[in-house]
Formats: sequence, C-alpha cells, structure tokens
Amino acid sequence: MTDEQLVAGCLKGDPIAQKALYQTYARKMMSICMRYAPGREQAQDILQDGFVKVFQKMDHYRGEGPLGGWIARTMVNTALDHIRRNKPFEHSLDLTEAEHLHAIDEQVLASMGADELLALIQALPPGYRTVFNLFVIEGYPHKEIGAMLNISENTSKSQFMKARAFLRKLLPKETVDLHGN
Repeated sequence: MTDEQLVAGCLKGDPIAQKALYQTYARKMMSICMRYAPGREQAQDILQDGFVKVFQKMDHYRGEGPLGGWIARTMVNTALDHIRRNKPFEHSLDLTEAEHLHAIDEQVLASMGADELLALIQALPPGYRTVFNLFVIEGYPHKEIGAMLNISENTSKSQFMKARAFLRKLLPKETVDLHGN
C-alpha cells in the first residue's frame, strides 16, 4: 500500500490499513521512542500511545511532507508528553552553574556503533536525555526546546552541557584514552 492508501484506509477506520501502517512504521518509530525512554518497556508504552494519537489525528495529516515524518513528529511529541508528566527538570541548574563542565569528544562518539550510542543516551537522566535528543538529534535550538518543555533557554543549555559531561563519564575508559583524553 502507498502512504496515500494507508492514510485513506486509516481515515475510514480500516483495520487492515491500520495494521499495514503500523507494520510499515513501527520499527523506525520504536527507535525514536528508545532515544527518549530509559528502557524498552517505557519506549513500548510511548510507541503505543503515539500510534493511538496517529490513528486519532490522522485527519490532521495534510500530505505536506512525508507521512513518516509526520508520524515521527507525533512520536517525539508523545515522548515529550511522557517526560513532562515525570517533571525531570525540577532540579536543574542554571547555565552559569554548569559552565565548568567539559565538552564530550565528538570523535569518540562518531566511532561508536548505533547500539552503543543508544545505550549511552538511555543511561542519561531524563532531563539530560530529552534535551540531548531534541538538540543533537532533532536539531531544535535551545530557545524552542525551552518553550516545548516549559523551561528557560538557559536551563536547556545547562541540561545539554550536563548531558555531554555525563556521557563523557559513561564512555569506556580505554575509548577515552585512545583519543588522548
């Protein structure tokens, strides 16, 4: 089925089209959910909630841009909803208090496999993980991240800096030493 056929079928409530849409996009969407969740079980919850929203709001998809992109945006928003409910930013520092934190060596991260990177991202505390994903992977500026998460722009920057420092601590010692760190 084409994306257009999937959308038309889902709009009619056709379970065959819904199943086909899920089978087409679930794997990619699960990888998005895994980046925001601390583990597989929570990621599956986000995925399920996200697909419920996709089916409920299919009439909002206007065909402008790829269907997969629209579904991905829905998954990110669903993940953010889950995170907001848990309030991971309540104990965050202001940027001026986090300026001493060092930047992570991007060459080390670039040399790691996708599974290794995902494990590192999942090990981050929720606030760090959320800002890291939105800034590094989704490409949002800190001002927008702040608005999305109801935090200040400086808190977003602080969370990102702390995420990088936290990742540095999680890197295997031999990996860090190989790059002169």
